[in-house]
Amino acid sequence: MGKLALNKSTLNKEGRKVKAYRKFVPALDLKRKQLLAERANSRKAQADLEDTLLSLRQQVREQLPMLSNYQGSVSDLVVIEDFSLRQINLVGIRLPELESVALKVRPYSSLATEHWLDPLVILLKQSVELQLKQQVLTKRLELLEVGLRKTTQRLNLFDKVLIPQAEKNIRKIRIALSDSERAGVVTSKIAKNKRLKAGMA
Repeated sequence: MGKLALNKSTLNKEGRKVKAYRKFVPALDLKRKQLLAERANSRKAQADLEDTLLSLRQQVREQLPMLSNYQGSVSDLVVIEDFSLRQINLVGIRLPELESVALKVRPYSSLATEHWLDPLVILLKQSVELQLKQQVLTKRLELLEVGLRKTTQRLNLFDKVLIPQAEKNIRKIRIALSDSERAGVVTSKIAKNKRLKAGMA
């Protein structure tokens, strides 16, 4: 940064800077608050999903204890065939949201397999969808954290660096201008006194 010119033009320029910076601060603060609120909502949604998944696993353990004897691979029974995400724009940050999921149940013979496989498939479908929602929420939280960090940094830059620096410059210029004004008054008084003395002589 160059040397600060201690004149009225620079004083006006610094004053305009402070006004402009002060306009950004409330907008950035509002953005930060919206991001904080969305992060809290997403964290709650993630905790709720985790609880639902745990209770689903508990349900499987309680209702289907015979699952441990199953010869096939349970994880292969239900697979994600397709899913689509939509982007939600929150204060300039694009957040993913699960729009739809298409699940595919691998074919199995209902006569040749255990009768409890049908209710297991229903629970597996719920579990697979919940796990996908969980992944999307994790990505959403990552993006919110990045957005929040950047917004907080920008807010701090204006609030703690740029505005105080411009205000400090304004004080410095005002002091210099008032000093030079006083010096001008003193000089003119001395000159006036000299003229008066010269006139008397």
